[in-house]
This record gives sequence, C-alpha cells and structure tokens, in this order.
Amino acid sequence: MTGPVVELTGVSKRYGDVLALSDADLRIDHGELLAVVGPSGSGKSTLLHIMGTLDRPTSGTLHIDGYDVGALTDRQLSVLRARTIGFVFQQFHLARGVPAIDIVADGLLYSGRSRGHRRRAAEQALHRVGLDHRMGHLPHQLSGGEQQRVAIARAVLGDPPLLLADEPTGALDSRSGGAVLELLRELNDGGTTVVVITHDRDIAAALPREVRLKDGRIVPEVRQ
Repeated sequence: MTGPVVELTGVSKRYGDVLALSDADLRIDHGELLAVVGPSGSGKSTLLHIMGTLDRPTSGTLHIDGYDVGALTDRQLSVLRARTIGFVFQQFHLARGVPAIDIVADGLLYSGRSRGHRRRAAEQALHRVGLDHRMGHLPHQLSGGEQQRVAIARAVLGDPPLLLADEPTGALDSRSGGAVLELLRELNDGGTTVVVITHDRDIAAALPREVRLKDGRIVPEVRQ
C-alpha cells in the first residue's frame, strides 16, 4: 500500500497554558521505519498520543490511514485505533500468572471471536516474534527481552499497519535491546510501518529516518 498512514498538518496540542506540540507537519508513509527522538519534555509523548489517537489535537488536522480523525466520533475512533494501530511500551504490561499465549490472545478479547480462534492467532503472533517455545511460560519465567517480545506479539496480533513503540528498549540491557530492535526491523520488512519513540540518539541514528523534536516543535529531519 502506498500513501501516508499518518499525516499531521499544522497540528498543535495545548494543555492549559502549556503548548506541548506546536504547528507540527509530519507525513509517515506505509512501510516506513523511523525514530521520533528528543530529550525529556520535547513533545515526544504528546506526538505519540496524537499519532496513536489517544488524544485529539487542539488545532490542525490528523489523518490516520486516510481517515480524518477530527471527523470521527469516539466510537469510530476506537474502531480505527483497534484496526490500525499497535502499541508497545517501555513497561511490558503483562498480566502476572497468565501464560504468554493467553496474554497475547487477550489482545483480541473484545473482537467477538472464540477463545480457540484467539489462541490460534496468538500462536501465530508468538511464532512471528520467535517465541514458539515459550508460549506456556509465565511472565516471571521470561527474560526482559522475551517479555518485550510477548508485548510486541500482542501489539501485532491483528496485523495493524502501524506499530508505535515507545522507548521499547528502555527497560532492557543492550543485548536484549538490540534483539528487540532487530525484531522491529523484521516486522518492518514484512510491511508494518514502525515508529520508535526514543530519547536515545544512537537508536535514532541507526534507523532510516529520524524525526527530531525540540521544545514541542519538529526540527529539520535527518534523512539517511
């Protein structure tokens, strides 16, 4: 598929007296792999919430997969988010005492599909991230890198075209973090658009495209 999966035009976000994001223009095409990088307070989290449709812009327009977010009801927006966007966070958010396969399967809990269908889809997702052999393991039996892989499997369960990864290696050692980044590259090679939000300039520099934020503004990009 061609064209933008995310397009911001003149987007600003204000929280009270604080202008967290200012007049942002950004286009992300289907199949891209890029980093959004900046120090704490630069606007990364705000941009993540806007792109993830978790928050609406104060001004400007946002299109996700061709849909004008401002024209959608909250219900329509929830459907679009569930169909289009997968989220991966620094903290893995895995339920204690629940096997990996069921943690992933719960990503389809409200899809109306049977438990058997959800588990079969979870098996495929865990296979995709290289955890076929750990499906029955509980979170505390998995390494940090494996826990993040479970979280990624849950995020890509419905094969969303857009994956937003917020500091996905922040809680990992360098070896596990490198493996997670390689997995994100593999998912991108398979067609998923991957956006990595990070404060780590080394991670950002290793990706094909780098979007830099400073004081709530997008600064000129570095294309590699």
